[in-house]
Amino acid sequence: MLTMLWIPVTICAAAAQTLRNAMQRHLTGVLGTVGATQVRFLYGLPFALLFLALVVALTGETLPVTNAKSWGFTLLGALTQILATGLMLAVMKRSAFAVTTAYTKTEPVQVALFGLAVLGDPLTWAGGLGCLIATVGVAVMSWKPGSIVKPGQTRWDLLRPAALGIVAGAAFAVASVAYRGGILALDDGSFLMRATFTLVVGLIIQCTVLIAWMLVLNRPALWNSLNAWRQSLFAGFMGAFASQCWFIGFALTTAANVRTLGLIEVLFAQGITAFVLRQPTGHRELAGMALVVIGVGWLLWSLRV
Repeated sequence: MLTMLWIPVTICAAAAQTLRNAMQRHLTGVLGTVGATQVRFLYGLPFALLFLALVVALTGETLPVTNAKSWGFTLLGALTQILATGLMLAVMKRSAFAVTTAYTKTEPVQVALFGLAVLGDPLTWAGGLGCLIATVGVAVMSWKPGSIVKPGQTRWDLLRPAALGIVAGAAFAVASVAYRGGILALDDGSFLMRATFTLVVGLIIQCTVLIAWMLVLNRPALWNSLNAWRQSLFAGFMGAFASQCWFIGFALTTAANVRTLGLIEVLFAQGITAFVLRQPTGHRELAGMALVVIGVGWLLWSLRV
């Protein structure tokens, strides 16, 4: 039963992350890219600390003892996640919500390769095929045929959102593998304790880095994000809840499995685009979503779930 737990928690993570991304997209217009990036970490930390307190109270466990390896992996995950989130929000200013989500979700193939190279996580041909099919589905959704350069534009203006989105996906891939490495590097504690503790440590690092950065380079954005605490609390909670679920998944199975199943976030994002933002869904998007579903289904079948 425990080996199957990563499936429902990953689905919960994808749903919560979709809501958080939608809220952060709104906050980008108010706070700017750096301010909106900082919101998910600053306002997520109190909820992550609450989750950790609940784990301690319910299990009676003590906090894990850290080591250089766990700190190194967690630091790498924290910094690359900041980079990935900032790039994602920058792309959202130029592209539709669902398309931006699709760009960043080119990460599973990269996660599988990084996980194999860095952590030695196994990659079966069947699991790799499911990952590839789902990623192709994402590419189909994000491809815009017939794009032309308008007066005053360059070819780079058309390619920039895709390029930044793919780089964001790569950074998210590194963060996923690094966080799994940080969880596995802890010597003691249950999977729940190690996942929750690593989340808290990562958020503390991220809050420290971003607050220091904004104090030096962008104080107005910091004050604005503090003044916008009412709008930011929801994004912070959903971000912390999503991360809690992602980290539990990383503690139970490979990051490639978690991130491939997490591609259903693209379907949730398309739902928000169609029903909330009232942006139409074309045949190409539907074909891409079908491939995502097939790829995810193939992955789960390959694991004999």
